[in-house]
Amino acid sequence: MTFDGNTLIIIVAVLAALVLAFLLLRPGRQRIGGKPRPDAEPYVASRDRPYMRANEGGGVPGEVAAATTDVAGEVLGVDAHQALSGASGDSDDLQQLKGVGPKFVARLRELGVTSFAQLAAFSETELAMLDDKLGPFRGRLARDRVAEQAHYLARGDVDGFEEKFGKLGGG
Repeated sequence: MTFDGNTLIIIVAVLAALVLAFLLLRPGRQRIGGKPRPDAEPYVASRDRPYMRANEGGGVPGEVAAATTDVAGEVLGVDAHQALSGASGDSDDLQQLKGVGPKFVARLRELGVTSFAQLAAFSETELAMLDDKLGPFRGRLARDRVAEQAHYLARGDVDGFEEKFGKLGGG
């Protein structure tokens, strides 16, 4: 198989176009110049679902998965984000957790966390993701062992809680 001059030029041009398209369209590319985009709610989010945030899925595949979960939840009539929505029952007094004060509770509620059962049900990955969204309270979930405390209070084991963490009371 032989290539003439025109075929070789076409192949090089196609490869250059592919490299350029990859560099311009790759995910996670930093924007140079211009104003940063505001962190806007996606069109599927609504005020009654505060756990929905703009980068919920973390990339296009995650966004598609999150949107599919939302639609499937609405079609089936279930809360697809039950662990985050606060729909699992009444809210608890999260200030009973050691190291958790009113501002920390307010931030948790903004993120949709309202009960001990929710905190106790989170996996390590989910706790890390929640911790990343806590702003000035970042690192407190692990340092104050909030999930471990929530395990005791979610199952109503006040004696076990007080034995391990001290007298039950405010943060």
